[in-house]
Amino acid sequence: MAGTEKHEGFTTDERAAMKERAKELKAESKRASAAAKAAEAEQDLLAKIAEMPDEDRVLAERFHRIVTTVAPELAPKTWYGMPAYNNADGKPVCFFQSAAKFKSRYAMIGFSDNAKLDDGAMWPTYFAVADLGEAETARIGDLVKRAVS
Repeated sequence: MAGTEKHEGFTTDERAAMKERAKELKAESKRASAAAKAAEAEQDLLAKIAEMPDEDRVLAERFHRIVTTVAPELAPKTWYGMPAYNNADGKPVCFFQSAAKFKSRYAMIGFSDNAKLDDGAMWPTYFAVADLGEAETARIGDLVKRAVS
């Protein structure tokens, strides 16, 4: 039939990310106290960062330091197998996406719709990251502060 496209469904990487999310939700439901949940969630996040290839790992560690320093009220946890930082409602505000995870040429730092970054009718929510030097660290720090304001 002309014009008909065959849909193959989710990619292998997308299916893997969904499986990661299912494991995260299952682990969350098994944790006892809120403090234990928070500590285990951060340990899960740090373990995911440690598993990353060196280039991504260094960037993710720097991003983790930025977020936990400028917005300690955000709760570190994994989200679809990526480091993420949730608000008091348990909703992700910002996250780090490894280049290797999705075979991308660069890592990305993203802000969800829970981030308070609205600026007119259009604004960026994803940033390609090749390095997190002083200037980039300051910029990301400012964005994270704004996102939680």
